[in-house]
Amino acid sequence: MSADFQPRSKRPALLDNPNADRIRKVAALAGRSARRRSGEVLVEGPQAVREAVRFCGKDLVDVYISQEVEQRDPQLLRDALKATRWVHPMTEQVAKAMSPSAQGVAAVVKDFRTDGLPKVDWDFVVIMGQTQDPGNAGNIIRAADAAGADAVIACSGTVDVSSPKVVRASAGSVFHLPSIVNVGFDEVAEWVKSRKMSLVAADGHGSVNLFDAQDGMESLDLAAPTAWVFGNEAHGFAQLDESVIDHSVSIPLGGHAESLNVSAAAAICLFATAKARHRMRV
Repeated sequence: MSADFQPRSKRPALLDNPNADRIRKVAALAGRSARRRSGEVLVEGPQAVREAVRFCGKDLVDVYISQEVEQRDPQLLRDALKATRWVHPMTEQVAKAMSPSAQGVAAVVKDFRTDGLPKVDWDFVVIMGQTQDPGNAGNIIRAADAAGADAVIACSGTVDVSSPKVVRASAGSVFHLPSIVNVGFDEVAEWVKSRKMSLVAADGHGSVNLFDAQDGMESLDLAAPTAWVFGNEAHGFAQLDESVIDHSVSIPLGGHAESLNVSAAAAICLFATAKARHRMRV
């Protein structure tokens, strides 16, 4: 047996009852009210759990791995056992009762969200202005992480970023950078201005052409301190105060597509900033 593995006798007992109270409590974390009461978050799927194991530290509460996953992905098991002794083996039946979407592996972590705007001098942040779809929110967080953003701010009216669907869609990026919640857009806009950042909106009808901005042909400096804001999927910025936005940016579209999904647009915009910042450093 590898030295990385704890002997089976030292690990928690096999969970084989899908109706056990523990299983019900973990499954209940799919609901917002249970997360609010417990202060804990359900993490589903191998990639998201892998990142929780790597980055959550003492905030990692429990890991649950099916017997099949233990055989298929022994490295995930080794990493989990290094992070905590609370790695629970479970049957496939229990895994499905706990979370049908988890592919046999789940974790529980303490709530990772931050209430209110911090007193820090970030210069590259991403704002979700009432993003509703969990998949979109998770993908925006993932793009923000990949582009090197300092934080993601989820304005009031945005889907709960501690939702297991958001966590999973982010592929664990929620554990890599701060998620700021419980703040209104007006408050965020004022905070952005106080940090000398430009508030830049991605808008299909925006007056600034992103490609031209990348070529230095627009007034927008993509390398400057920037807060990108992405609106609601259906209503855009109709429910937000657009008067505080410094630049409204459109992405030129070829072909016959009418528009881009908000998370796809976010990835394009954020990497335009990432590229500009990279050029400034070299």
